[in-house]
Amino acid sequence: MTEPADFDVLLSGTVFLDIIFTGLPRPPAAGTEVWAEGLGSCPGGIANLAVALRRLELRTALAAAFGEDAYGDFCWDVLADQEGVDLSYCRRFYGWHSPVTVSMAMDRDRSMVTHGHQAPITADDLLKPPPKTKACFVHVEPEPDEWVRTAKRNGALLFADIGWDRTEAWAPELLKRLDGYDVFLPNHAEAQLYTRTDTPEKAAKQLAEHVPVVVVTRGGGGAVAVDQTTNEVVDVPGLNVAQLDATGAGDVFGAGFVMGTLAGWPLEHRVRFANLCAALSVQHFGGSLSAPGWGDIAVWWRTVSRRQDDELAKYGFLDDVLPHHAGVEVRRASPTIGLRILR
Repeated sequence: MTEPADFDVLLSGTVFLDIIFTGLPRPPAAGTEVWAEGLGSCPGGIANLAVALRRLELRTALAAAFGEDAYGDFCWDVLADQEGVDLSYCRRFYGWHSPVTVSMAMDRDRSMVTHGHQAPITADDLLKPPPKTKACFVHVEPEPDEWVRTAKRNGALLFADIGWDRTEAWAPELLKRLDGYDVFLPNHAEAQLYTRTDTPEKAAKQLAEHVPVVVVTRGGGGAVAVDQTTNEVVDVPGLNVAQLDATGAGDVFGAGFVMGTLAGWPLEHRVRFANLCAALSVQHFGGSLSAPGWGDIAVWWRTVSRRQDDELAKYGFLDDVLPHHAGVEVRRASPTIGLRILR
């Protein structure tokens, strides 16, 4: 008899303090000052995924280093106490300061400035051994960490993304590193640069030769997915929403796709659900605390379901998957990290 999993999803990575400016009239130039209309702060980095998964009621554990500073206190409190992410595999370190990212949202996109130092401990040290989990969401590396290999041997599905290549070489050797992963979710820029293709659709088909399921996100333009095991190709357009901040939208998309996969939904429903989660997130500040909960999703569907729109009608599967309970109201990013959660 198979032992039940301790968690639905296991994550490891870096938690940043994200400070987000919105409504900038122009990029800041040397010797000038630009005032932003909006400001938000929240945990970022791997916290984007952790919060998005928890808000979809998936049991989520995180392994990460936290600084013994005010930024680390804030991120820890939000993740553990406010959002219910399991931090049993995390550790605090005195003298190692929390990484920080400043995100500036302009023209339906954002630019970032980040500062941080290498974590004082590895994921393999934190996860020795890893708990039993249904899925892991990891970053593609030249060699997977031992905890990832162990989780895979224990039956976990491996979801993966990849970040911006600092060298900008975009070496096609990436394709060889996809062996063993179950789902790969790059954005369109990353996918096209690594595959040397000129469209997200071409990139997805080429990547599908190396991993069972590929989903290439196109920002506000939706996503294209290819499942080589079923020969399915799904192309979902973006949703028309008022965008405030795109920070972390790809992570929120990934959380929605994990949710649909673990629930056994068809590929099209998984992509549409992930697309909806990302679209709802860009209407708020930040990556983690912009993620929708089930209540947000239910409100959106009640609002649009009566419209005579063929594309919106394709989200009708939500009638069958929305929980019967409304879900608690989720918190959003605030301008300051000084406020504490009221009990």
